[in-house]
Amino acid sequence: MKTALNSLKACLIFSTSLVALGIASCTPSEKMTDKVSDTAKEMVDNALTDGTKTAGYDANKNVYFGDLHIHTKNSFDAYIFNVRSTPDDVYRFAKGESVRHPSGFDIKIGGDPLDFVAATDHGAYMGILPQLNNPDSPLSKLEIAQGMFGTDPAAITAAFGKIGGSVRSGVPYEEIYDREIIDSTWQNAVATADKHYTPGKLTTFAAYEYTAVSTQGRGDNSFIGGNLHRNVVFKDAAPKRLFSTLDSINPEDLWTWMDGQRAEGREVMAIPHNSNVSDGEMFAAKKYYGEEFDTAYTAQRIKNEPIVEMTQVKGTSETHPALSPNDEWANFEIYELLLSSEVVSKIKGSYIREALANGLAFEKTTGTNPYKFGLIGASDSHVVGGAFDEKDYWSKVGILDGTAEGRGSVPPGGAKSWEGVKRDPNAENWFSKWGASGLAAVWAEENTREAIYDGMARKETYATSGPRMKVRMFGGYNYDASLLDDTDMVAKAYAGGVPMGGDLAASDTAPSFLVWAMRDPRNAPLQRLQMVKVWHDGTSAKEMLYDIACSDGGAVDPSTHRCPDNGASVDLSDCSISADKGAPELKTLWQDPDFDPKMAASYYVRVLENPTCRWSTWDALKAGVERHPDLQPTLQERAYTSPIWYNPSN
Repeated sequence: MKTALNSLKACLIFSTSLVALGIASCTPSEKMTDKVSDTAKEMVDNALTDGTKTAGYDANKNVYFGDLHIHTKNSFDAYIFNVRSTPDDVYRFAKGESVRHPSGFDIKIGGDPLDFVAATDHGAYMGILPQLNNPDSPLSKLEIAQGMFGTDPAAITAAFGKIGGSVRSGVPYEEIYDREIIDSTWQNAVATADKHYTPGKLTTFAAYEYTAVSTQGRGDNSFIGGNLHRNVVFKDAAPKRLFSTLDSINPEDLWTWMDGQRAEGREVMAIPHNSNVSDGEMFAAKKYYGEEFDTAYTAQRIKNEPIVEMTQVKGTSETHPALSPNDEWANFEIYELLLSSEVVSKIKGSYIREALANGLAFEKTTGTNPYKFGLIGASDSHVVGGAFDEKDYWSKVGILDGTAEGRGSVPPGGAKSWEGVKRDPNAENWFSKWGASGLAAVWAEENTREAIYDGMARKETYATSGPRMKVRMFGGYNYDASLLDDTDMVAKAYAGGVPMGGDLAASDTAPSFLVWAMRDPRNAPLQRLQMVKVWHDGTSAKEMLYDIACSDGGAVDPSTHRCPDNGASVDLSDCSISADKGAPELKTLWQDPDFDPKMAASYYVRVLENPTCRWSTWDALKAGVERHPDLQPTLQERAYTSPIWYNPSN
């Protein structure tokens, strides 16, 4: 046994950097003749730690996948949509257990359990709606509670608009604004996160959603407006009272409150989400009430918001075809309607790629880049578990979109085709346009609150649209091609440069970018790696898209910066994909052919899979009906790294 343990330990140490990306491992059957039990393996893992680190600790970092945007019955909208699940259910789902969907079926995460997770219920009216529906609570006797709950879609929509209007305006209904209920619900949520925290296995965070909505001068009392929501995540300790839009609708006041929390020893960050429907306000060029940016504002913003949500069920916020006309892949899961409305969101100011470029311009005038953020994905599930898999999709809000007919992917009323049927406007405008997305990926030394939170704070993160692709990106000035085949590649990449989320100093020589991606074995092979470069020329945001690695032996055309089509296809009759196209791994070292040493720039990587069926196509196929004629039948799942920034000396 001792020989086996020593051999296994040597194998684990040798392959540490490769295992971190999931591309190599050595098992007892491959590397030794002694049979090693699971107990012995655990002993070896423990032997690799020093007593203060978890068994999976790796100085070169592991990738961990999680979701920091999930709602339960404690959120006003989830409860109205008939969700009755609890924060406990969020953590059970993350562990791989089945939970009950409000439409009556069980849901379970596809693939491995999550590595980290947080329940993020709306801070405004947290826990109040269950009490309005509790006959033992005095709140249930109030007039506002009468007729609010049920299964009729019209009544649900009306109730949502009524409470949502108060959340948007920041003016509470005094008769139901019970701080004791809100505070106790929040404290129970914190305690539940603490209860499920298992270092080395599942990291949980105390968190909630600050639900700001831009009214844009609208005088109605509805929830309609631009999405300025933030998820507020505490590293460990959390206060007894949270700060919601019923305290202030201005996100700048949230940051000041967060600064105060930090001064009291509680580390916290806010994560803006779903900027694609912010009506141009999430990444606007002015403060909330229209004042010009200044040094204090830009510094405070990036200190409190180091990462943003790139993709989730309500669409992807990378870019828009109108902003990126030369990007053939810009039209991905575009969703454009403001919250609870049919009003189209303004495009400029709503997308991340443009913000990355504009942030460079603000840095010149204020000294700090307010949009120097890293990227993650999340689900925004209101049924305590995200539907990350196109093949097994249960949508978002509850009973309204829990069935294929309800979300508009199959014809209503049992029809086999869409000809002559009356379409549900909610399904047409909202539910059918939502996506099976997304996940946050964090590079960290171990699966603990400290390591994962610190990984997010330094922006060593990336977003995926659902699949668990493993992606690394480094930038530096001393890399050469031999590094790609070096068994100590990751350690040397760290030593000679910076990872995603890092900064490169000025140089007359173009930096080299080491990019390495591995497919999710449960999904399609990889098609290509792309580098997205953004900068600001002093007048407007600029961008350039480069393919940097091609599957199937293809070579990038230097005149177009594009890979050839690898021929991957999808058979829409059964959603089968090309078995012989695409790559399990893509790896390259790339230099910017258009590098300007005097121009500040941001570089991030986009990874594309081969095409696969969209969830709506899967729904129709399972039901044996005609696909929705207005929905894209296929998509290309993808990942987006946090940027690396190049900073000129001037």
